[in-house]
Amino acid sequence: MDLNIRAMPCRTYRTVFLSDLHLGTARAQSEALLDFLKVTECETLYLVGDIFDNWALKRSWFWHQSHNDVIQKLLRKARKGTKIVYIPGNHDEQFRDFAGQQFANIRVCLNDIHITADNRRYLVLHGDEFDSVVLHAKWLARLGDWAYEVMVGFNLQFNRLRRTFGLPYWSLSAFLKRKVKRAVEFIGNFEGAVVKAAHAKRVDGVVCGHIHTPEMRMIDGIHYCNDGDWVESCTALVEHHDGQMELVDWQGQSTMAKHFASSDRPALSTSA
Repeated sequence: MDLNIRAMPCRTYRTVFLSDLHLGTARAQSEALLDFLKVTECETLYLVGDIFDNWALKRSWFWHQSHNDVIQKLLRKARKGTKIVYIPGNHDEQFRDFAGQQFANIRVCLNDIHITADNRRYLVLHGDEFDSVVLHAKWLARLGDWAYEVMVGFNLQFNRLRRTFGLPYWSLSAFLKRKVKRAVEFIGNFEGAVVKAAHAKRVDGVVCGHIHTPEMRMIDGIHYCNDGDWVESCTALVEHHDGQMELVDWQGQSTMAKHFASSDRPALSTSA
């Protein structure tokens, strides 16, 4: 990414949500993520699962210097006062053993309730618990992960060719998710299950990752927010100091026009 980081003003938010970094794979967009972290400050940073890809690391070891740089940057933010909440996903599920533990300014938990500046409650979780393939056929999930890695590798080569002709980035996986019927059904089922869990918790919204599909919209009275990934989408969910939620598209260097307008907000839920 050709980007003059020093020329960019620092972006300050109340909260930032990141997921699916997949550090430990060649497909991780760690340099783009590092650029984002360098110009972003927040009071609380949520790491919403699959920060490390232990599945891929077990197949073959890959660890780029930029992956170290991302970890160091996160630790530096914690030392300087940023509260970090780490919610492990299915690719880094080994760290779920540390749920309930706090290491300096980093708290590990299975899920969390985040309260926004305007007093709305969001359930924050990775989301793999609503993926039937991960739950009931882990071998199939691992096979699908390998196929996805091959597809992303092809997509990277394809986009290098597109850049030589001055064409913008194009995501094959995003195209397939929009066009392939079973993929569309899977995403719909996933979103429905997550929203149902949010209703059970009597919250106003839910923040998740897992399916690598950035999205922010109202579903059945719940503000559904998927912060995307840092493999292809390079997106983050941010909360402004007034409580407004927004998706940031770092790949396109723009914010997605999906502000949660005050007129769209559901009534605040009562405490459970």
